[in-house]
Amino acid sequence: MERTPIIETQNLVGEEVNLFGWVATRRDHGKLIFVDLRDRSGTVQVVFVPSSQSTYELASKLRSEWVVRLKGKIKARPEKMFNPDIPTGKVEIEPLELEILNESETPPIALDTDGYETGEESRMTYRYLDLRRPRLLKNLSKRHEMILFIRNWLSKTGFMEIETPILTKSTPEGARDYVVPSRLYPGKFFALPQSPQQYKQLLMVAGVEKYFQIARCFRDEDTRGDRQPEFTQLDLEMSFVDREAVMEANEKLLIGLVNSSYPDKKIQEVPFPRISYKESMEKYGTDRPDMRKDKNDSNLLAFCWVIDFPFFSAEGGPASGGETKWTFTHNPFSAPKPEFMDDLLNQKNIGGILTTQYDIVLNGWEIGGGSIRNHRPEALEAVFKVMGFNKDRIEGNFGHMIQALKYGAPPHGGIAWGLDRLVSILQGEPNIREVMAFPKTGDARDLMMESPSELDEKQLKELHIKVAHE
Repeated sequence: MERTPIIETQNLVGEEVNLFGWVATRRDHGKLIFVDLRDRSGTVQVVFVPSSQSTYELASKLRSEWVVRLKGKIKARPEKMFNPDIPTGKVEIEPLELEILNESETPPIALDTDGYETGEESRMTYRYLDLRRPRLLKNLSKRHEMILFIRNWLSKTGFMEIETPILTKSTPEGARDYVVPSRLYPGKFFALPQSPQQYKQLLMVAGVEKYFQIARCFRDEDTRGDRQPEFTQLDLEMSFVDREAVMEANEKLLIGLVNSSYPDKKIQEVPFPRISYKESMEKYGTDRPDMRKDKNDSNLLAFCWVIDFPFFSAEGGPASGGETKWTFTHNPFSAPKPEFMDDLLNQKNIGGILTTQYDIVLNGWEIGGGSIRNHRPEALEAVFKVMGFNKDRIEGNFGHMIQALKYGAPPHGGIAWGLDRLVSILQGEPNIREVMAFPKTGDARDLMMESPSELDEKQLKELHIKVAHE
């Protein structure tokens, strides 16, 4: 007999089924033993009676989280015994066979709650148990559903999914890189990508025209809030587009995603409203405004675009006893708005240059950002000159990009969504750890795998590394 997912038992009254799963709870009421049997699809009640001696005696041994196989007949519950809280609440299982597949020690954390009350260290140490909670399994299932929709939608509209390297070059793009020592080339290092930014632009130079990737990204940042050292982006890039085309494509995708995966949620305004960075800061005091008209409505989604960001921000200056230094506000590969290109190339009006950057904001959270890129090598070089990079540094860090742009690079632009953040908002979760399978703790540790960890002397020697203990 084939296995039947537990959720399907609600529609199979009178039939015999073969169920596999975990014992969620066992309750003894007089001579009756009630077991809630759980698999990924749901939970169903099994009733063991003394007259079925062999299964009854075995059921008396069951404990929480034991793994079993159960053959049984599906019976309708009396109406007064319905359980409206679960889809299978109108049926129960009359057991015919019971087999214990594996026993379990008493779980070190409670699994019959939503888990919010349990400390992070315990949940992360035993994450493989924590994930058995229906809430977390539902989060992972919804995440899968969303990614599948995104993949299908983009594929149907001409995008090609392409994987880009994880071992790459360390370049100054904002956050610290995670670095990987090279055994074959002593003293040299790879870096893990903060994003696939340079590779996706190089794919546009290569003629791919429409690219996307569900991309892993790595940033060695100080612990703050619910940020993670590694996270997932929806990354995409398009050739022969302007800002409007990229924003329009992303808006259509987000609307389709919400309508498909969250039909109960309401998008407050379509098309999404747009607000300039200047207006957003003046009106809301932030560049990620929460524009919901009713902040108590958990199903209300207020998307908006924030545009017209300053390209550069000043560091230092006469007020601090030095000369003004400039850094990019988002990333160095953005293009200025067309009317400011001459200012960039001529290194003037630096503080007044506006960029083609666009951020997508949802209910007060930035869920994505992108821009039209500099596809001309002299424009990209000009950005680094504004930042004070000399010719040798520009060549050392970004010479490969500048060289690539010399070979007929098309106009192009794109965006990256913080996929973990988007899922957490739509699922109503308080942080991104709740929608990731194996996140790190808030201080960037993996307590389950006990990492980061030390390397043994043999490994260090092979990598030509000595550890200095301060």
